[in-house]
Amino acid sequence: MKHILFRLLAILVACTAVPAAQAQDPPNILWITVEDMSPNLGSYGDTQAHTPNLDAFAREGVRFARAFATAPVCAPARSTIITGMYATSLGTHHMRSVGWLPDAVRPFTHYLRAAGYYTTNNHKEDYNFETPPGTWDASSTEAHWRNRPDPDQPFFAVFNLFTTHESHVRAGPAYERDVADLPPALLKDPDTLTLPPYHPDVPAVRAAWARYYNVITKMDREVAALLDQLEDDGLADETIVFYFADHGVGLPRGKRWLYDSGLHVPLIVRIPERYRTAGQGTPGTVEEALVSFVDLAPTVLNLAGVDVPEHMQGRAFLGPDLTPPRRYVYAARDRMDERYDMQRAVRDERFKYIRYYEPFKPFYQYMNTPEQGVVMKALRQGAAEGTLPPAAERLMTPTKPREELFDTEADPFETHNLADEPAYRDVLERMRAAQNRWVEETKDVGLIPEPILRAMEEEADLPAYTLVRQQEVPFARMRDVALLWTEGPAAVPTLVEALQSAHAPVRYWAAVSLGNLGAKAHPASGPLTDALADPSPTVAIAAARALCRMDQPDEALPVLVQHLRGDRQWVRLHAALVLDEIDDQARPAIDAMKAEMTYRDDMLADGKYTVRVLNRALNELLGTDNEVR
Repeated sequence: MKHILFRLLAILVACTAVPAAQAQDPPNILWITVEDMSPNLGSYGDTQAHTPNLDAFAREGVRFARAFATAPVCAPARSTIITGMYATSLGTHHMRSVGWLPDAVRPFTHYLRAAGYYTTNNHKEDYNFETPPGTWDASSTEAHWRNRPDPDQPFFAVFNLFTTHESHVRAGPAYERDVADLPPALLKDPDTLTLPPYHPDVPAVRAAWARYYNVITKMDREVAALLDQLEDDGLADETIVFYFADHGVGLPRGKRWLYDSGLHVPLIVRIPERYRTAGQGTPGTVEEALVSFVDLAPTVLNLAGVDVPEHMQGRAFLGPDLTPPRRYVYAARDRMDERYDMQRAVRDERFKYIRYYEPFKPFYQYMNTPEQGVVMKALRQGAAEGTLPPAAERLMTPTKPREELFDTEADPFETHNLADEPAYRDVLERMRAAQNRWVEETKDVGLIPEPILRAMEEEADLPAYTLVRQQEVPFARMRDVALLWTEGPAAVPTLVEALQSAHAPVRYWAAVSLGNLGAKAHPASGPLTDALADPSPTVAIAAARALCRMDQPDEALPVLVQHLRGDRQWVRLHAALVLDEIDDQARPAIDAMKAEMTYRDDMLADGKYTVRVLNRALNELLGTDNEVR
């Protein structure tokens, strides 16, 4: 009956999604996703973790040793998971933002539904775009495969477990609720834990790591409860089960970072024998091949016997007719809440390369959310007292290197940068070239400043993905100009020329690069003054920043205040960030900054990101300690 129903539905919607040939009933598929968690499971070799249920699950399935998120934070990562496309291609790469999907791109559950699947999500979405109608049959705290109208209908069900989220690792009511039913003997003794070398070894940090391991123990029990429901329903032998995390641990230098601590995730897949392709799914095996989040959607469709749409950018890693394994995985970090910091990473099975497009910014920019945690407070205190361990101290510098290269086999914590070592020159150039190719081939819209990108979308009435494929957008030129300042004053004439580009993103990066050079770019002060009237407010703000860094704030400050008072959210944020950066030069603008310390219900998140930046700037200028949400 189940097979017949699936076939009839598939024929009816053949124009939408054409299922591949099925030799048997289609599998049910269950996703169990968890928040903010690195591979801290017993099955991954972490002896500090108490995860008996997931360890047993790993013995029944395949443990993927090299699975990586495409972003170290939830919304951009989930954007990729649900579409099978890089967030940096779709324009959904900032945390948080509201992107716009082109008509041809749908969440992969659309194709499953068209092929006869009942799809449910319980319950977090957080895709950085408005969920299109038809994505789910049900998406709520009540969504469950048990609610499908026909018990013979195949299902794809997602359960998002929130227990390990960073907010639950903090001491407080959420954490206390999570661990209330755990036997005291299972609660971790902070003094027995081994900490990573980039965290200070102080009691507050040890306590945070103990809480993290305790909520993992709780989560392990929640996973077991879901697996028990499958067994109780007699569906375990008909259901492929995926378990994975949305990115790495929710502590500083994990979540929001492109190190493995932010990107490496657990991924375990259990495939009933009847659905195994030859050589796949053998219980208790370990798969060493690289897997990226962009591969999850194609893999589910392939397992379900549904053709993978051509626009998807990943590859199926399970099921029939696989393409060759990938050589690299890629990841991106862009705006994290109120702070921009464009970073890109590429990793092979051994080496990790990180390109910092804004190395003039510190590793640890002040961000409201992580600063509330005890680990970030301990890092700040240790930096002030000069007591941090070397691996933590290197992250407290006011600037970053342009590039980092790590041998993850010899240096799993990624603390020894090999980028300047001659012995690794060939590796560096290979990985750098891979990153450059990826930026161009995927049309990485992270190179287009957020206010400019949104203005381009609005003007063309097209989503970013379509826009950059229909218009001439010089990705290589933007990338090169963004990095040109690293060549020093010799780059000034070329940057001044770039200030005249017809493309606003090129002009923006030219102004930023000149500002990074500071007084060394003084010959460009005239063209930068002219750029204060640029038709793009974002370029004008970047020019104002450059002039301030040349100690010429008089004409720049009014431009910053003008755009701070505007109605475009991301333009306002750019202006606020410059006012925060220029410190005492911003004093004449204090009254204007105070006046804009208001939440706006016409903006995403009530405009709180601009409020946060202004609050930080005013606290620094006035010696206050005001807190905002």
